[in-house]
Amino acid sequence: FVSSQVEILDWETKKQLCFLDKVEPNATIREIRLMFHKLYPRWYPARQSIKLDPKGKSLRDEEILQHLPVGTTATFYFKDLGPQIGWTTVFLIEYTGPLFIYFLFYFRMTFVYGLDERFTSSPHPVVNLACVCHSFHYIKRLIETVFVHRFSRGTMPLRNIVKNCLYYWGFAAWLAYYINHPLYTPPSYGKKQINFAVIMFLLCEAGNFSIHVALSDLRRNGSKTCKIPYPTKNPFTWLFFFVSCPNYTYEVGTWISFTIMTQCVPVGLFTLLCFIQMTIWAKDKHCTYLREFKDYPSHRMPIIPFLL
Repeated sequence: FVSSQVEILDWETKKQLCFLDKVEPNATIREIRLMFHKLYPRWYPARQSIKLDPKGKSLRDEEILQHLPVGTTATFYFKDLGPQIGWTTVFLIEYTGPLFIYFLFYFRMTFVYGLDERFTSSPHPVVNLACVCHSFHYIKRLIETVFVHRFSRGTMPLRNIVKNCLYYWGFAAWLAYYINHPLYTPPSYGKKQINFAVIMFLLCEAGNFSIHVALSDLRRNGSKTCKIPYPTKNPFTWLFFFVSCPNYTYEVGTWISFTIMTQCVPVGLFTLLCFIQMTIWAKDKHCTYLREFKDYPSHRMPIIPFLL
């Protein structure tokens, strides 16, 4: 094989940062990142965005030099992504916060409501049930983060962790404050409404977990390439027949059921925001599938079967 030359320019100034000589044609972008890191130690591979075009998207680690539309001298553009943090760490921080913040309100800490001992517990069983369901949801997320999820991208910008934590932690405090408030009133239709919501909640949680396992199985061999997910023998995965991102469908269903269970306005607003954000993510993922796979099932919708 004829060795290649790689020129890396700054994506803004177009100034040459380095020139790599005698690069093997079968070298991956990851290997080129490592070569660049040796020359610029402060820019570790996770901070590097390597592009073919300054305004294009970043190349994936597994892409091979000779398979890219470049000649014997390849020109790439480098962008510093800033300090990075691993996705596993991100999720552990994001999900641990709501779990413990909720307990501060559930146990009626005196500095929260400033009440005397007569109001240290709620007379409504649904308040206890809501705490169990909320805790179960975030414990499940933590377990999935450690044992199930396989990330195609290992890191995200460190600055985003503050924004994400404000979202998850702030909403957890807001929900918990009203659900555990001494003046909280239980659902209008009593046990029937609560029991229906609990069944719906558990089904959606089981469905969400099943989808995460199915998606994880696509990367069982360590591959980071995008693959089309298909239904398995597990009935909860059959939603793949109709939508591209059933994990988001089940997630929204979980929060809808929690809203019905608690009949609390802040929970409903949080559910609405979740739906909007997850619809955006689902549409992006759906477009990626359509772009990368010509044989992608045409009847699938991003998040809601037959509608959206």
